[in-house]
Amino acid sequence: MNGLALIPVSRASDIEAESKRMAAAQQAQPVIVGLAAHVSKRWQIARLAKRELEERMLKCLRQRNGEYDPEKIADIQAQGGSDIFIQLTSVKCRAATSWLRDTLLGTGADRPWSLEGTPIPELPPNVVEGLKAQMATQLMNMYTSGGQPPDEQTLQTAAEEMRDAAMRQMKEESDKRIDRMARKMEDQLVEGGFHAAFNEFLDDIATFPYAVMKGPVKRRRKDLKWVNNELQPVEEIRNEWERVDPFMLYWAPWAWNIGDGYIIERHKMTRDDLEALMGIEGYNEAAIRTVLDEFTQGNLKEWLWSDSAKATAEGKNLTYALHTDDLVDALQLWDSIQGKTLLEWGMSKEEIPDAAKSYPCEVWLIGNTVIRAVLNYDPLGRKPYFLTSYENLPGSVDGKGVADLCRDSQNMVNASGRALANNMGISSGPQVGINTSRISAGEDITQMYPWKIWQFQASEYNDGSAPISFFQPNSNAAELMTVFERFTARADEDTMIPRYMTGEHTPGVGRTSSGLSMLISNAGKGIKQVISNIDQNILIPILERLYQDNLRYSKDPDLIGDIQIVAKGAQSLVIKEAEAVRRNEFLQLVLNSPVATQIVGTSGVAELIRDAARNLNGNVDRIVPDRQQLTTMEQQQQVIQQLQQQLLALTGGAQQTPGQGTPAAPQSQNILPDGSQVGGREGNLISARPNGV
Repeated sequence: MNGLALIPVSRASDIEAESKRMAAAQQAQPVIVGLAAHVSKRWQIARLAKRELEERMLKCLRQRNGEYDPEKIADIQAQGGSDIFIQLTSVKCRAATSWLRDTLLGTGADRPWSLEGTPIPELPPNVVEGLKAQMATQLMNMYTSGGQPPDEQTLQTAAEEMRDAAMRQMKEESDKRIDRMARKMEDQLVEGGFHAAFNEFLDDIATFPYAVMKGPVKRRRKDLKWVNNELQPVEEIRNEWERVDPFMLYWAPWAWNIGDGYIIERHKMTRDDLEALMGIEGYNEAAIRTVLDEFTQGNLKEWLWSDSAKATAEGKNLTYALHTDDLVDALQLWDSIQGKTLLEWGMSKEEIPDAAKSYPCEVWLIGNTVIRAVLNYDPLGRKPYFLTSYENLPGSVDGKGVADLCRDSQNMVNASGRALANNMGISSGPQVGINTSRISAGEDITQMYPWKIWQFQASEYNDGSAPISFFQPNSNAAELMTVFERFTARADEDTMIPRYMTGEHTPGVGRTSSGLSMLISNAGKGIKQVISNIDQNILIPILERLYQDNLRYSKDPDLIGDIQIVAKGAQSLVIKEAEAVRRNEFLQLVLNSPVATQIVGTSGVAELIRDAARNLNGNVDRIVPDRQQLTTMEQQQQVIQQLQQQLLALTGGAQQTPGQGTPAAPQSQNILPDGSQVGGREGNLISARPNGV
């Protein structure tokens, strides 16, 4: 038309239909169909195998919340009487969680982990080359300073001294880099939500047979950053950690360790959660749109029997908690699949070079739609899950929690408590027997009160017994209280958490502070095993993964490759206070002894004071000068001493009394130009030595 080209225009409905057609065609590919069937098969096996464990976990949850199992409460109600529940398990769980938090949730100097270098540290090449250049310069000076080449013995001695000096410098440089790296990792943990997740994890480990942490998981987050002197939202990829609900994690039934077989995590996702995945590398946007279209149809939920039982135990309304269109279930499978199978499903030989080997994969399935299918990003094929228990069981993934350990004691305490309540109610007053044949018609026999007038009549059977009789039921409170106290004390032994750790007064226990300290130390031996489980199975693997992730992706020049993660949680219960006492005793010795002060030197005394000041709530750098400042002060002191010596030489060494025309020499040799004193008679920078710290 008039030479103008027609531009084809498609309707929105046509574009949407074409998108659905392409998504359906993609989901029909052999590799996607095979992955979906594989995930479904793994899910069915793991779900059925966990049935018995889920029942035990529900018992633990009800026990922690102070509720009876449905079968038990039905029996109690059938018999009548009290349904009291003594919250012994809840007290023990809170005590265990508090104890673990006090030990494992420190930051800064109190953090329960540290980085340590190897005896011979491996530094970046530029640092090593700089040390070699220094040694070469020192050798050249030896050749040129004496006028003739030094002999072999002198060279050997000098080489050994330079080597020792270089090793000391390498160790000092390594320690500086490790300290900076530790601060960086702690910052990553804080920004990634590790401490909040770990806090929830500690609640799980006291309640359930196992507890799970996950991470580091890379997520794209928005944060406010300074850009061109303005706060602007900036997207960044961040390592994050999270606590995994024990009810939502499943593993291979034959596994004896969380990393041995496949793992399935079940996610409850909203529309916003799914929309946030669109555009992220590895997720199929067309498949996600297909899921969003089917979101409200109700066929994207994996209905499990444990969902309703768990919601009831948590006090949720089943109608609104489960029967909702706002959530769908997503299954995240971590598994190793044989290369031959992947090739049969349609993957290329470039992705699967060896058909005989197994390849770690991550697959997300919602309904019958695969929204993510990638090879595991970890170079060693490790899964980002870390699991441990309050009491580990060898050969089993799950172990025992506090609720498991004190279940028998809890049942006996509940039984004695119910019997005690029933017996006290029955024996609280007299029981009344009424001969109804002697009571007048219409007399109310259900009410008794002082000064009541009763109407009696003659018995039709010539019964001469009293119309009303009273008798007192026996009280068994003393015997029941003995049983109650015995099994309450038994729970202390079962859980390794004595009552005095919660602040409860126990007669005859710890009459003196030293006696109580010894009892707490003995109780700590039990909790140390729990902390050791957390150290070995949670903290050390997580920190190793984080450090290795930094080695792979970070361009930080301070990174070195030969460090080891040291978890100090179990040690801190024993050595933290002892180390503080020994540190203060040593500092006292140095400050009170002029000889020790001279041996240690100004820099050594400053380091001791800095260590002691780290436990204070203040800025250490403002309290104690650093090494560079101390070096500057020493140099100023040397200059002043030289000027004083020159002044004495010019005056012939004579000192006149003030007022005779010639100024007197200063009494102290440590006066700075501004008039301040920086030392005492010994010439050091410590002007006064306190008697204690």
